[in-house]
This record gives sequence, structure tokens and C-alpha cells, in this order.
Amino acid sequence: MYDSPMAAGSSPSPTGPHGPGGADQREKTQHENSRTGQTLLIAYDGSPNADRAIRYAARFLQARVAHVVTAWEPGAMSAPRVSSLAAGMQPYLDTRAEIEVDEALEREATETNARGVALATEWGLDATGTLVEADSTVWSALIAAADSLDADLLVTGTRGATGFKALLRSSVAERVLKHCHRPVFIVPAKCESEPRPEITV
Repeated sequence: MYDSPMAAGSSPSPTGPHGPGGADQREKTQHENSRTGQTLLIAYDGSPNADRAIRYAARFLQARVAHVVTAWEPGAMSAPRVSSLAAGMQPYLDTRAEIEVDEALEREATETNARGVALATEWGLDATGTLVEADSTVWSALIAAADSLDADLLVTGTRGATGFKALLRSSVAERVLKHCHRPVFIVPAKCESEPRPEITV
């Protein structure tokens, strides 16, 4: 796993604990500091459901710092591609072809991650991007990333697209929920309404 900062937003600086307002102001500042001190890991695959998860996280969760994480599967022999290329048979691919496939997949994952970071930043999160290699399963890669980044909460959507973008299938979300020892915030594919950004006048 490696970190790849793609973009960053900024959060307003809270008023100092010794500023105007006395005890009430200090209590408010401590609350704001606790918010900015918390971090989210948002699993992102570029699907509309992943976009929705970012919007819900930004609108309803207290934490302002977010790691947008995109998992990708390197290697030309990954199960989905093997199945689609050879109907379950093991095709022969030389090393050069495998490297080219890996590079293409990583570029696609990087572009996807950048879109997620941009969306999170647009919604007011202090966001950075991270890619993780899913060398076994996507859900275990996400949990390992949460541990490595020491995230306070893991955010995921459900029922992503197929193929490369099938990183947030309901089974992935369910396994993350089952195996992750950190709090998990799951946004289902069908929600009654979409959150809207807060507008300050």
C-alpha cells in the first residue's frame, strides 16, 4: 500500500481557547478540536454509490479530515479478467503484457481516486488520496488501509458497478462491517433523499 496525495482542502481555524467567550467559547473550541482531530477513511471506486457515500459522510459526520481510498487489483491474472478472457481457463500472458495491464489499471485507479478527492474537497472535507493494492480481497485491503492510516471511521457505499469499479459491492461492505474492528458507516445504494451542502449566509 502506498499513499498518493491527490488534493487537499482546508478547514477553518477554530477560535483560540483563551479568546473571547470565556468558558462557553473554550467548550465550543474543544468540541471543534475533537471534530478536526477525527479522520475518516472513505472507500471510493468512482461509482454513483461511492459519490453518495462521500456526500453523506461530509454532510452528517463530524470529522473533517478524510482519506479517500481506492483499491485496485494488480496482475493480469485476477479472477474477473481470467473469467472474462478465457471462460474460467488460465490464459498465457507474458510478463510485458502483465506489466502493461498493471500500469493501465493503476492509472485508472489514480484517476478515479483523484475524482473522489475532488468531490470530498468540494463538500468541505480536508481530503487526501490513497491507492491500495488488493492482493487478496478488496475488503481486507480497505481494513488494512484503515489500520495503516489509523482512521477513526470507515465509510463505504454498497452495490458498486461491475468490472474494475466493483469495489464497493454489498458483499464487500458486509465483510468490512463483519471484520473491521473500527466503526463503519455504510450508505446504501437506495436512499430516500440526497444530502445537500450547507449554505452559510
